[in-house]
Amino acid sequence: MSFTCSLRRNAVSGYALLALSAAISAVSHAETNDARASDKDIEEVLITSRFTTNDQLDTATGLGLTLYETPQSVSVMTSERISDQNLRSLTDIVNNAAGISSVSSDSSRDRFSARGFAIDNYQIDGIPMTWSSGGDAGETQSNTALYERVEVVRGATGLLTGAGNPSASINLVRKHADSKTLTGYVNASAGRWNTYTATADVATGLNRSGSVRGRAVVSYEDGDSFRDLAGDETTVFYGVVDADVTDNLLVRVGASYQDNQPTASTWGGLPTWYSDGSRTDWERSKTIGADWTAWASTVQNQFADVIYNFGSDWQLKLNVNRNVNEADLMLIYLSGTVDRDTGEGLNPSPYNAETERDQMSYSAQLSGSYSLFGNQHDLTLGAISSEQDFISQTRARTDVAPVGNFFEWDGSYPQPTWGEQSVAADQNIKQEGVYAATRLAVTDAFKVILGGRISNWQQTGVSYGSPVDYGNDDIVTPYAGLVYELNDHHSLYTSYTEIFSPQNRQDRNGDFLDPITGTNYEIGLKSRFFDDALHTTVTLFNVVQDNLAQADGDEVVPGSVPPAQAYRPAEGAESTGVELEVVGEITDGWDVSFSYTKFDVEDADGTAVNTNQPDELLKLYTTYRFDGALDKLTVAGGVNWQGSNYTNATNPVSGNAERLQQDAYSLVSLMARYDISSQLSVQLNVDNVLDETYYSQIGFYSQLEYGEPRNITASVNYQF
Repeated sequence: MSFTCSLRRNAVSGYALLALSAAISAVSHAETNDARASDKDIEEVLITSRFTTNDQLDTATGLGLTLYETPQSVSVMTSERISDQNLRSLTDIVNNAAGISSVSSDSSRDRFSARGFAIDNYQIDGIPMTWSSGGDAGETQSNTALYERVEVVRGATGLLTGAGNPSASINLVRKHADSKTLTGYVNASAGRWNTYTATADVATGLNRSGSVRGRAVVSYEDGDSFRDLAGDETTVFYGVVDADVTDNLLVRVGASYQDNQPTASTWGGLPTWYSDGSRTDWERSKTIGADWTAWASTVQNQFADVIYNFGSDWQLKLNVNRNVNEADLMLIYLSGTVDRDTGEGLNPSPYNAETERDQMSYSAQLSGSYSLFGNQHDLTLGAISSEQDFISQTRARTDVAPVGNFFEWDGSYPQPTWGEQSVAADQNIKQEGVYAATRLAVTDAFKVILGGRISNWQQTGVSYGSPVDYGNDDIVTPYAGLVYELNDHHSLYTSYTEIFSPQNRQDRNGDFLDPITGTNYEIGLKSRFFDDALHTTVTLFNVVQDNLAQADGDEVVPGSVPPAQAYRPAEGAESTGVELEVVGEITDGWDVSFSYTKFDVEDADGTAVNTNQPDELLKLYTTYRFDGALDKLTVAGGVNWQGSNYTNATNPVSGNAERLQQDAYSLVSLMARYDISSQLSVQLNVDNVLDETYYSQIGFYSQLEYGEPRNITASVNYQF
């Protein structure tokens, strides 16, 4: 299927014209500024943006390409942007990054998506990690103090990540020990709901020459919540040592630890209906958490890197990575409807479980350049092997008390009596892959990127009494991209990428279905101005997910006891849309990040799917550093707007179909920072300035969750 034919022109053309018009306007303005500078014959000044990077990135292709050279939609959240907006968790990053969004499941879990599909994996320094169910072991709460930046590649990313959805890949880039002299910062903040944080980040050489360097990060946060009873305590430790063993050999070892200890955690959301069938309207502070409920989690990571430069632009990277996510769950789920007069009607389901997800990964990558037909080309070869063990142990409960009047819920609900621990799930996932990609310089202006991956994936074990044993071998994942530089400022690109997701369904012959395939077609224009300080991207994309299992009539799997439904592969969902991004420094001291995303996602019958995620996003954030008498002052402001989202549900009282909908809304933020000296600064952040009341999710198990009200944080930062 060609990209041109697959696009729904009528649905997209209006948005494309809007995006192209905005991009052309930005281009014209920038080129006019360039012309004026040339006319005045002033000295050229290299402007470096705080919101983008010109570094070489491996996240999309493994070839070490810049954002401008990569034939996919790639965005970066820099450390400066993270600091300006006071973004403290991965969920904060997602809520502000271009083209991706999140919805809350409850107080401790968030679900991410892009282009209409769920994001089900992420990376740490390019090593793929798989989410646990809904991020229930702290993944979405990863503390940003650990990372130098966060990279997001949208679309299918199977070349480097292996299995997953055609949505996006989020790469968390660790901080490294790259300073030979003592440097770092100490930060302390105080915010609404008695929230206090303290962070220290220190790097230094560990020997006289600086060939051995170290870096340590410590962060602590403690506070309450806008929800009644709730609070959270987070502790983070990170340490890394980089050693230049020789001029060509770098060895790096490090480890991190994050401990999340929340109180009065919720599981699920608030009830949506009263017992008379009408809709509820709770205060934002209302909770279903109890004094004893907690969704505690820890994340441990240990890693070692060996990087050897052969000379002649060839480099070998070897990595060993272990990631352990543990969760200790003491929760209660409330279901049912509430009587308007008595407050009764909810049914309690207490839950006690301990989970552990332990993943070991090994990877090797060889990259370099070679000569062919008089031109220099790039090549990368890689292999990765990972094994993940997951175990969940639960306890039965007795002496479960009734909820009573939910209007008077104060968290004093008694904890049930817990029984002996038993294994609910014990599973093992093995994934292996080898990949190769090359960038061919057909001419100085025309580059062709070709690549592919061969993967094996297998899951075995038991899940709630049912055996699990399925997978696929020799899955081929192709990659292709074209980049044509129109001139020094603009380049056209197109790409074709794939990803796969194994499925545990069998056909009428007893064979497992082939994996679900996700295919991403993309075409766009990338531009750069002011010596790469300002980047713009306009993208049209088409994402197709196929081979989805559908019930095969009355056919059953042969030999299954009891008889199991047989399935057949079918066409799945298709997402078509447009993205626009403008990021960088417009003029000295003025940084901007603007993005707009619009898409439509439908199944093979033309019915809208995944409607619980917004299909339209607009995100703007800008900072301005004054000069002259106000040169110590920086101000910033932003707005995150998203279109409506909904879930089709059934009213449990009337039995009628109802749409649970969150209308479009905007969240406004402000920041001001004052430099008392070159080392000491104070900063004030205000989030949700207009105190917008909104649902962070509506319809997940027909319940609802409120977003955070206005929040104010004051901080002081000392750099050395």
